[in-house]
Amino acid sequence: MRALLLLALLSSNPPTPAQAQKLAAQRAWEDLYLAWSAVDPKGYPPPDRRTIAASLLKGCEALASSDAVMAYSLGERAVLFDETAPGLRCLARTALATDQRGTAEDSLRRGLEHFPKDGHFGLELGRLLLEDKDPQGALAALGKVPPRSPEAAKARALMQKARSASSEESAALAQARAIERRFTGETEDTKGSVQPASGTASTGLSYESGVASDGMRTRSNSRFVVKYFNNARDFGQRAEYEGRIVSALDEAHFHTRQVLGEAREAPVDVVLYTREEFRTHQGSALARMVAGLYSDGAIRINDAAELTQQTKATLVHEYVHAVVDDLVRAAEGGQRVPIWLNEGLAEYVEWRYLGSDKPPHALATRMRAAAQSGQLPRLSDMAGGALIQQRDPALAYGTSAVAVRELLKEGGPARLLELIREVGQGAPFEEALRQRYGRGVPELEESVQAALSRR
Repeated sequence: MRALLLLALLSSNPPTPAQAQKLAAQRAWEDLYLAWSAVDPKGYPPPDRRTIAASLLKGCEALASSDAVMAYSLGERAVLFDETAPGLRCLARTALATDQRGTAEDSLRRGLEHFPKDGHFGLELGRLLLEDKDPQGALAALGKVPPRSPEAAKARALMQKARSASSEESAALAQARAIERRFTGETEDTKGSVQPASGTASTGLSYESGVASDGMRTRSNSRFVVKYFNNARDFGQRAEYEGRIVSALDEAHFHTRQVLGEAREAPVDVVLYTREEFRTHQGSALARMVAGLYSDGAIRINDAAELTQQTKATLVHEYVHAVVDDLVRAAEGGQRVPIWLNEGLAEYVEWRYLGSDKPPHALATRMRAAAQSGQLPRLSDMAGGALIQQRDPALAYGTSAVAVRELLKEGGPARLLELIREVGQGAPFEEALRQRYGRGVPELEESVQAALSRR
């Protein structure tokens, strides 16, 4: 009750750095988190952000061993206010303790990028990737541990394990590739490129490899046309890379059909970029903000060189956008579905892929606080603009996904997909929503508010 009263007291006036220091000194960690859970860091000058972050970080470090959930929440906010090496370390540690491996990996990667002299990030990222059966990624991370850092000896020991695991994986993939070539009729020419056997059809689920006119490698079947730059990979590396990507795409297709009951009928282009390529083609601002996007009829994945669990989840998310696009085009439609519905559906299916129908715990905590203080984003304000441009994108995506979950509870995926088709045919969204669900956007917003407030 005290925390809720504090939140209500501070809602009209932004809390100050002095209040953060006072709450930290009192070890009032829950009050500290609630006071800053829905505050925009951009509203403070850099010195104040550093002060607030330091107070939040104290809570993360103090609770890391006893209350990992609250520690994670404090660490996440600390990093938003000031991305420091200690903050990223605490966030990664508590993310692992709360089974949020994707966030842990992201935190370690950010630490490795921004604090390359700190051997902790390369070592722990390598350890995490090795546990996730990604020995190649582990080797890349461990190789970035400074040789004179305190972590160097442990990194060298882990590299031996990663090399051994990588050799076993490569042998298995080579054997699987040989079996695949026997079934698909592909042959390998003297230059090491894969050529489809004469007369092989381009439809069905057998993939064909080739080179597009723009120099990109391609691999396609009736579902996907995968494109990526060669990056001087030899044949063995290409086969391994293509095999992993194909497996992830098939998994995205299967999962989406399992959750929604439908998948995309028309093939979709999937363009895979390294981080540098994505920055060149999509711009540095977008490269910093997104793991991938669906635009101009293609799924575009940022940093696909590292096929992590989060990259696979991004493939699922963007594939759902391709499904929605296909539904609207098939309806020969007159207008797009609202952005919150499109993004909310993709986000919800991604949550399901990651093992839950709820947002990650830290985001759920923030959403509950925002709902209780009346600060949730409104669906009516998220109908036309990109959610990444919202004041708090994480809250925007989360609120949209919960709204979709509320609709799915009422009529399942079939009714929701029919709504999307109807809008694609030109029906006004509010009218179609009321006809199929008996309520409009304002009533749906109330349901979302109630659902989040009671959790």
